[in-house]
Amino acid sequence: MHWFLLWPVLGLGAIAAIALDFYAVYRALTRGHAVESTFAWIFAVFAFPAVGAAAYFLLADPGVRRAMRRKKLSKRAIREAVRRLSKNAPSGIHAGLSPAERSILHLSAAVTEIPPTAGNRVQLLTRSESAFSCIESALLAARRSIWAECYLIRNDETGYLFLDLLARKAREGVEVRLLYDAFGSLGIDRRRLRALQAAGGKVDEFLPMNPLRQRWAIHLRNHRKVILIDEETGFTGGMNMGDEYSGRARRRGGQFFRDTHLLVRGPAVSDLALIFAEDWSYATGEELQIRAHTGAAAEAPSIVAIVPSGPDQEHNTSGLLYFTGIVSASKRCFLTSPYFIPDGPTIRALMSAALRGVDVRLLVPGKNDVALIGPAARSYYSQLVRSGVRIFEYQPSMLHAKTMVVDGAWGLVGSANVDIRSFRLNFEVGALVADRRFAGELEDRFHADLKESIEITSESLDRLGVWTRLKEGMARLLSPIL
Repeated sequence: MHWFLLWPVLGLGAIAAIALDFYAVYRALTRGHAVESTFAWIFAVFAFPAVGAAAYFLLADPGVRRAMRRKKLSKRAIREAVRRLSKNAPSGIHAGLSPAERSILHLSAAVTEIPPTAGNRVQLLTRSESAFSCIESALLAARRSIWAECYLIRNDETGYLFLDLLARKAREGVEVRLLYDAFGSLGIDRRRLRALQAAGGKVDEFLPMNPLRQRWAIHLRNHRKVILIDEETGFTGGMNMGDEYSGRARRRGGQFFRDTHLLVRGPAVSDLALIFAEDWSYATGEELQIRAHTGAAAEAPSIVAIVPSGPDQEHNTSGLLYFTGIVSASKRCFLTSPYFIPDGPTIRALMSAALRGVDVRLLVPGKNDVALIGPAARSYYSQLVRSGVRIFEYQPSMLHAKTMVVDGAWGLVGSANVDIRSFRLNFEVGALVADRRFAGELEDRFHADLKESIEITSESLDRLGVWTRLKEGMARLLSPIL
């Protein structure tokens, strides 16, 4: 008999939900972001009343501009403090390079304000077990400092080992600093973090998931992976700290990832240290002292440009490098990306390169670990394949490598996917390596992966059922916000 009392409450709730929906649409329309992501959020708001609006305010809107202003200020302060170290590339660094190679290095330096350096030794790490063995050995050998920046530190054996190693080195007197992404490492072992701090290590999180904190902007993520040992040895690439990356999951019969990482020695390590120092300053307010560029390593032929990217840049470096690499290719362009959600310029670059006669090949996972990514990525296949782009789906495991190699001349390895999130919202970092020997190794690895992949053809796409096409089309609508 009291049901009639609920009607006013329900009515007010409905009015509040409608008002929230329209306010979310207003904010989406006036924030000045890309058309596709704006449309996707409006679609989400009207498709899921109240819930879509709540998701928008939680994930896309709050604190983004404020966080970016703070990030730009912290980066500017660090750059001014170390400007004497960021000297122009020495004369002759481009000697022997093709015009295309010089052009891509010039683009990188112009956007990032980090000149390329010569005299680096770069080692490609594609076997999980050997890669993590190499990282662990370097950590154990640290004498002065360990600076680590991670997106994901799992609450598993690999994550435990990593945190325990950092605590051990801190107890030995090594300066240990750990910066992790609050969203990516949501399940991190807090007890081990406290043990690391008790041992003298310093720990902080990037963009904490707390709306009361000034740096809160949950939709932005620090996707960078950087480990620096004594500012002499650097690791970067796609590997996170978890059993699926280290090979331990495979030994237990669980899901494992095929990934690519780099070991860098030489002056480029100082540029990785600069990126870490900028992020550390943003997270903590502390300015770090960075050592001058180390000398060229013996018999080190690689020219390396360290390429950070993020929403604090006027022009996103990752998006520009992928676009320019594709459109500048004259013979072949091989790309590997686990999460393939291309923006319009990337799609057109791939199609035009293939139509020009360039051998364009794209390698993606056959089964993705993120449910919506697979169908969303496949929604782009038809127009690409019909333009001449060859697409392959890797079968043995989840493919997590993010690489590009162009004309067998230069290669890019990093944390950025060929997706809208990496090109607009994530903080990413990679290494552009101008070295034909290294590029040859990347191509060899790519061809080895193709042997364990299935090619997507026009015939196989024509056989897709109505439900599959519908599912892929619906996933594509949400792809800008995945």
